[in-house]
Amino acid sequence: MSDEAAVLTEQRGRVLLITLNRPEAMNSINGALSTGLVAAVEQLDSDPGLTAGVLTGNGRGFCAGMDLKAFARGEDIGPMMQFIKDGAKKPLIGAIEGFALAGGLELALACDLLVAAKGVKLGIPEAGVGLFAAGGGLLRLPGRVGVGKAMEMALTADPITAEEGLQFGLIARLTERGEAVDAAMQLAERIARNAPLAVAASKQLIKATQGATDEQFYEMQLPLQRSVFTSNDAKEGPRAFAEKRTPDWTGT
Repeated sequence: MSDEAAVLTEQRGRVLLITLNRPEAMNSINGALSTGLVAAVEQLDSDPGLTAGVLTGNGRGFCAGMDLKAFARGEDIGPMMQFIKDGAKKPLIGAIEGFALAGGLELALACDLLVAAKGVKLGIPEAGVGLFAAGGGLLRLPGRVGVGKAMEMALTADPITAEEGLQFGLIARLTERGEAVDAAMQLAERIARNAPLAVAASKQLIKATQGATDEQFYEMQLPLQRSVFTSNDAKEGPRAFAEKRTPDWTGT
C-alpha cells in the first residue's frame, strides 16, 4: 500500500502486522480506515500462510474513536462496525501505545489479546458528551474487567491506565513505552508456532461458549473437533513430535 493509505499491512512470517495510519487524526475512524481495516482482516483470515495478526496505531495513540467530521460528512463506517461486532476468525492481538478511547477501545475489545505500554489511557468517555458506547463496549467490557469496573468506566466516563487494565484482566501484557508492538509480535509469533486450524478453533470455542452450558459447549465443539482432528495438521503434529522436528503446518 502507499504511505498515504489509512491502513498499512506487513507480513512477518506467519503474522500480519496491521497499522492504523491516520496519525494526524489520532487514527480516528473514517470511511477509508474502516474499509482498509476490514480488507486487512480479510487478508489475515483468507491467507493460509498467516496464523495470527497484530493491530496497532501509527503516531501518538492506538485510536481516538469515531472521526466526528467524517461522520458529519456521511462517510460510511459500516464495515468497521461489522468488524467490531464479528472480529477476526484468526487470533488478533491489539498493541496499544498512548490511548484507546471511545470507539478506539471498542475496536481494541474486538481483539483477542491486548498488549499495552505503561501509562496508556483506556476508556469509554461517551457519557461525558451526551452519548454512550454503542460499538460493543458495554457488551464486552464487563467480561474483560468485571461488571463493577465496567459500570464505573461507563458512568463516570473516566479512563483507566494500562496498569489498572492489567490488574483487572483487560491487558494481557504490559510493556515499557514504545515496546507494545514488539511484545505483541513476540506473542503472535509464539501463537503462530502452533497449528493454524487448532488455534482458530480454540479461539472460536472460547468466544462462542461464554455462559454456555456443558451440553451447549460440546454441541458447538463437535463439528470443529471433526474438522481439526482429521486434518493434515493433526497428522503432522504427532509425526513431527516423534521425529523431534518443528512441525510444517499447512492449515489444512
